[in-house]
Amino acid sequence: MKILALDTSTAACSVALWIEGEGRERFEISGSRHSELLLPMVEKIMQEAGLSLHQCDAVAVGEGPGSFTGLRIGIGVAQGLAFGAGVPIIQVSSLLAQANRHPAPHSLCAFDARMGQLYWGLYRTGLSGLAESITDVALSAPGEVRLDPSSEWLALGPGCDRYQAELKSHHPDVHIDFVTQSLPHALDIARIAVEYYSLEKTIPAEAATPRYVRNKVTS
Repeated sequence: MKILALDTSTAACSVALWIEGEGRERFEISGSRHSELLLPMVEKIMQEAGLSLHQCDAVAVGEGPGSFTGLRIGIGVAQGLAFGAGVPIIQVSSLLAQANRHPAPHSLCAFDARMGQLYWGLYRTGLSGLAESITDVALSAPGEVRLDPSSEWLALGPGCDRYQAELKSHHPDVHIDFVTQSLPHALDIARIAVEYYSLEKTIPAEAATPRYVRNKVTS
């Protein structure tokens, strides 16, 4: 199986290629330069592998939540690549990809949603070895995050970095370990997409859409 994967949901811009069980990736902290970096990164990784997009089975993309501008760029590029190659798209939660960066029995993954809020979700490691959702993705203030005190939690993602003090203060009886400066990677998008492909969780290129979570769209 061959899958091209993209993620532009955070300050990172990453592209990965999954080829028959092995992955390669290009990753860069891009700030707001996703539109400048993404296509050249795709071209470079495809050239290095000696592949064309027509040889891929699907294009996978981080659907969000995250940066509105970044998500629009990532979904738009994924649509163009998939449509041109005649292959389907696999959308993967960017928070789920973040959870797979550091697999743990129980994890809290959060991105900064601005305005004093987080995009967040709770995850656990499933039987396949990949993270799976415990809750749906939520948007709330850090104080509204609820962690089960009977479990130990790994907290990661830029939202956990920014609101570490608040998350600790609202959970005085919960053991939380923080992994700082961790961002979602396209390689984790690709790993999840392999499983989704086997479950036929693909969509036509024209059906792809960002998962903003917040209705009011800002940059």
